[in-house]
Parts: sequence; structure tokens; C-alpha cells
Amino acid sequence: MDLDALRFGTFSQLDEAIGDWEEMVKKLKALETSARDDLKAKALKANWEGANAAVSREFIGKTAGEFADARTQADTIAKILRDTRNEFVAYREQLNEAIARGLKKNLTVTDTGCGTFTVTMNVHPDRAAKGTTTPDHTQQDVDALADEIGRILGKAVESDTSAAQVLRLLVDQTEQGFSDAVYADRDSAARAVKAAEEMAALMKKNPRDVTTTELNRLTDTLARYKNDPLFAERFALDATPKQTLEFYAGIADPGIPTYDPKRGELAKLLQRDLGITLGTATRSDSSRMQAWEKELVELGQDALDAEHAGSPRGFTVMSNLMRFGDYDDDFLNDYGEKLLAFDKENSGNGLNPWTHPGMLGADLHLWGGNSRGFDPVTGFLEALGHNPDASTRFFGRPAGSDGPLDDDSPLNEHLTYLTKERVWPPDAPVGSDDESVAGRDSLGHALEAATTGYAYDAAAHPGKGPGDPGEADRRTAATAGVMEQIAHLYGSKDGPAMLRAQPEMADSLGRMGSAYVDDIDYALSGIGDVDKDAGDFPAKYDGRADFGEQGAINFLSVLGQNETSHGIVTAGQHIYTLSLLDAHPATNQANFEHGRDALSMEAEVRGILDHSRVQQAEADFKHDADEANKSLARSGEWGKYAVGAVITGGIAAIPVPGATAGAIAFAPIATDIAGEALETFLGQEIDKSVEKGEKKATEDAQQTSAEFYAKGIGSIADSYGKYVGDGSVAAERTDSEDIKKDLESTYLGLGSGENQYRGRPPSEKEED
Repeated sequence: MDLDALRFGTFSQLDEAIGDWEEMVKKLKALETSARDDLKAKALKANWEGANAAVSREFIGKTAGEFADARTQADTIAKILRDTRNEFVAYREQLNEAIARGLKKNLTVTDTGCGTFTVTMNVHPDRAAKGTTTPDHTQQDVDALADEIGRILGKAVESDTSAAQVLRLLVDQTEQGFSDAVYADRDSAARAVKAAEEMAALMKKNPRDVTTTELNRLTDTLARYKNDPLFAERFALDATPKQTLEFYAGIADPGIPTYDPKRGELAKLLQRDLGITLGTATRSDSSRMQAWEKELVELGQDALDAEHAGSPRGFTVMSNLMRFGDYDDDFLNDYGEKLLAFDKENSGNGLNPWTHPGMLGADLHLWGGNSRGFDPVTGFLEALGHNPDASTRFFGRPAGSDGPLDDDSPLNEHLTYLTKERVWPPDAPVGSDDESVAGRDSLGHALEAATTGYAYDAAAHPGKGPGDPGEADRRTAATAGVMEQIAHLYGSKDGPAMLRAQPEMADSLGRMGSAYVDDIDYALSGIGDVDKDAGDFPAKYDGRADFGEQGAINFLSVLGQNETSHGIVTAGQHIYTLSLLDAHPATNQANFEHGRDALSMEAEVRGILDHSRVQQAEADFKHDADEANKSLARSGEWGKYAVGAVITGGIAAIPVPGATAGAIAFAPIATDIAGEALETFLGQEIDKSVEKGEKKATEDAQQTSAEFYAKGIGSIADSYGKYVGDGSVAAERTDSEDIKKDLESTYLGLGSGENQYRGRPPSEKEED
């Protein structure tokens, strides 16, 4: 920066630009409010139907979000410009003060162009006016003034350069639309970029040469900036894909010389925060980041230059990093396509492209979970489990495939390969006696995200939507398309054997079934697939899942065979039924008809599930009646799954006891908030159920099939009794109508009969 430009500049054009941007922020704020509270709100409430409804709502929702991002970006630009302008003014004042002090020592500063200047004597004593005495100065005074002026100009250049750099990075974040990056001033954005450059330089060191102090600094910086878009992009670009993967592989290796035990904990933090940082970076649309992503994917099948870590392939290392973070959907899908293609081509017949003896001493996944991180498919599926939109795309129904699925219907190739064809390589820690396959557990997580629209380990917040505040049912026609395929695969004739061979999938299948109980009920509400009752079981979203009656029976039949999936789906069904009773209090005939149909449907669904559970218990313990009865006793305590459920925005978030990461199951509810019947059930009846269960929760607790069925019909009877009440209009009708017997017959006859004659038979346990 030229001295005179700073000294005499008025900054009027910059002031004008700041004013324009600040005015733009006000206008965009008004547009954002209007788009959110008017346009989007009306679209959500509009009674639209068909494909146009889903497309229009999605478009309007995205448009409203763009206004918010536009306001955010404009506000950040205005703040950076104003902060830079204020810094220039401060530097000009410092410059003028320094020049004034120099004049007192008879020194003047002259701009010589191109950012240079000279410090010279202002008035030579020989040329001074007669009788005038010029101040004295030394060479030290000259040098000191030159240094001070240089420092001021240097800081001004840094402000100017960093502001330009930050603004370019900010604009390049999105190829179209606007960035949601937020910075209070130029300095905070510049600090983020500088920190990224410093940490990327550290990543270029040989991992063996990185000290514990340096590693600690790296993990601290990543923890601070991992969600910062400018930091993440600059860090990823400067570090490069290859160096990043090789660095992590080296740090994760506990066999390096002079190993400090503290490094193990730091390596664990590095896996998490480096993964989150790279995820943030992939969400930039800049051309340089797109090239970075392409380069990383191309490295996937290559062995890395990391001999000390066993030279793992690029996919193996990156899949462990992406277990953490929010990644770009396009990147994840491209990565997954290439990963599975390589896996298919190089696996099977005893081949395993992911491990060799040289790797066995170095784990790449450091957060437990019965996985050492050698199988990259596991880590990739965990990434999908945290990135719902990407997972929905990856497992989506093939184009042109509509309506209920049959044996001739095309299915998603990834889904078919992972559920039926892939041979999962061993990946358990050394010495572990846990026979579960971590990869199948991760597959369940990915499918949960794909079908519910939530990360599989999303938390339920009391008084707010699960996962993100204010959100509710995230199902769409696309998520339903994934769910239809899952129900078809696991409801097929191979389904019972698949579930038995994949016990790690049981909890996830139960949660998916619970999330779609309203669509399952609708599928069973007609005569065959004709005249289904959308009045009693209305669609909660456009493009609801279409299982078909037989498909729904098959899927429920298989879910009922497993204790875990049976319990979760039963709890979800019961909560959904109670929400329907909530929405239609038995105060008039029309409401009562809705309530009776809801109870009848629960009886049918529970009949299928419970009959399947009894059959499977008998098949599993055909020579041990006591063990069969114990299994049924555990299944009879399904009420424990609903303890602590949170109701908001048309969805129930149900904590699943014993699940990892505090996982929750979702169940749709008929209204946006819980009414009296549902609150009473969740607040009182579940507590009673749990108390009873705790009294009997010993290994000696047993329950015959007759007692199990009696308990099932008893819970439906309790709901019926609370719904009808003593003084309601409906109570007067129950004397003349045999509704109680109808419910019992539906549970014991229709539901159980459908499972007996139309459902899937129990799977056979392999004899030892």
C-alpha cells in the first residue's frame, strides 16, 4: 500500500459500499422474515396433492432458506468491510501521528511509489531561515521512524490483503446461491484463515516427527475451527488429500518410536475433529474444493505411503475420518459409488482388499464400537448415518419404479449388495469375544437416516423437535422409497433368515418400522389393496410409503420374530394409536368411529407382531419351554421403550434402552402436540408398566404364550377403557355393540391369523 493512499485517502467509496451493504442487509432481513413466516408457512399448510405438492413445497422451503443465507452473507460482508475501513482509519491516524513526531525532529516522510517511502531531513540547517534553529536528530531517530512507518503500512496491507482474501473465499463458498458463513469482523475471519495455513503446514510433517505439543496444538485448533467454512476449506486445500490421509494414518499408529501414551487420546480427538473439519470443507462449492474431492476419491483404491501404519488404502483411512461430520451429499455419493465398485470387484472367494498382515498392529478407528477401522465400508455407512439426505439418495428407489414392490421389481443395487450379497470381513479388536459385525450395525444406521431424514443418533430435546430445534416429521416420497425397499427385502421369503443372520440390524429395523406405522396401518386398512382408509390413517407427508397389504403383513411378521424389533415397533404402534384417540375424543359418533377403527387397527397389527413373537420363541427354544417363556416375558415389557418419549411437531421421539449413542426411535402422531390421552399414557401408564417389569425382571421371570397374549389384549383393553370413559357418548353405545369382543377377536383372530396363514414362518435356529 502506498503511503499517500493511506495518508490522504478519504475512503468515501468504501463508506458508500458499506452503506449499500448495510441497507441490503435490512432489505434481505425483511424478505427473509416474509419468506419464512408467510411464503413457507402457507406452503406447509396448503392442501396440495400429487407430485407438484412435494416439488413445490421443497422449492419454496429452499427459497426461504436462500433468503436467510443471503442476509447472512450480506451481513458478514458489511461487517468485514466496516471493520476493515475502521482499521484503515486507525492506521491513518497512527501514520499521521508518527509523521508529526518526525517533523518535530526535522524529519519528513516521502512516498516514492509502489509501497516504498523515504525518511529524510525536512530542512537542512544551511538552508534554514535566518535566525531559525532546526531540531537535531540522529540516525537512530531516522531508522526508528522508518521502522514505525513500515510497521503501520504493513498492518494496513495485511488488513487490505486479508479482507480481499476472506471476501473471495466467502463468495467462492457457493457456486450458486449464498454462503451461511458468519464472521463478526475482518480480524476473526483472517485469524481463521491464518490458523488454517499454520495447521496445514504442520500436517505436512512426517507424523513420526510431530511432537506431542504440536499434536496437542493441532487438535485444539481443529476443535475450535472445525465448523468454520473458511478455515476448513483453506486447511483442506493447503494440506492436500494425500498428505491428510497419510498424516492421520501415521498419527493413529501406536507403534511409532518414542510413543507418548498421551498421543493415543490426541489421535482419537484428531480422528473426530479432522473428520468434522473435512466435512465442513466439502460443503464449499468452490472449483478448488471440487478438484480436491475428486483427487481424494481417486486416491481411494491406492495404497498410501504410510509404511509405519501398514500402508492402508485411501478409502480405508478416509472412511474412518468421515465417521464424524456433515459432508456434502454429492461428495458422499460419488465416494460411495467408487468404494462399493472397488469392493465388489476385489472381494469374495476369500479375498479381502482392505487388510494384510502389515496393518494388524495399527487401528484406524479409535472410538470403539467393535471395529478397528479396517473395513472402509463400515466407516462410509456411519457417514451416511450422519448425513440423511446423502443416504436417501444413495439407497433411493431406481428411477421409474413406482407402486408396491414385487419379486420382479428393480431394487437399489447398493441396498441389495449390502443386505444380501456382501461378505463382511472381520474387523473386531484383537481378543474381542463379540461376534457382532460392526459393518451391519452401521448399515442399519445408514438406513435409519435414509428413511427418517434424521441422523441415526439424533437426540431428542424436550420441548423442541428431535435433532434440530423446531423440526418435526422429515419423511418424504424419497425416504419412503427407501423404506418400501427395506420392507420388501426383509419381508420377503428370505427375510426371516436375513434377520437371524443379521441380529445387528434388529434395532434399526424396529426403529424404521416404528417411523412408518401410520403407513403400515393404512396399508392394512382396506380390503386387500382396495378402498384403504385415508380418513382414519391420513398421510403425514406427500408421497407416503406404499407397502401393499401383503407387504405390510410380511414385514410386520418378520419384525415380530426378534425381541428388539418387536418391542420398538409395538411401542411406536401404541403411541400412534393413542395419538389418534387424542385427536378424536369419544364425545360424538363421528369421533368414536375414528377411535374404534384406530383401536381395531392396533389390535390387528399387535396380533401379527405378537403371534410372530410367540412362534419364533417356540422355534428358538423348542426343547426348553422355560427359556421360551423367559423370552416372551422380556417381549411383554415393550412399554419400557416409551419411557421418556418426547412429543413435538407431529412426531414422537422414543429413547431406546440399551442402544448405542442414545439412539431414539420415531413414531408419527396424529397431532402436532400431545393431548391428554397421550400425556396420561406417557406420564403414568408407562411408569406403571416399568414398575411391574422391574419387579419381574429376573432370570426366573417367565410368561407362557397364553399369558403373553392376555397381556397384549389387556393393554388394548386399557386404552379402550380410558378412551370410552364413564360419561361419554361412546360409553352409551358400548352396551349395544360388542366392541370389546370385536377388538379381542381382531387381536387374537384376525391379526394372529394373518401372521399364521399369510405371514412369514419363523426362522430356524441352526443346531450346534
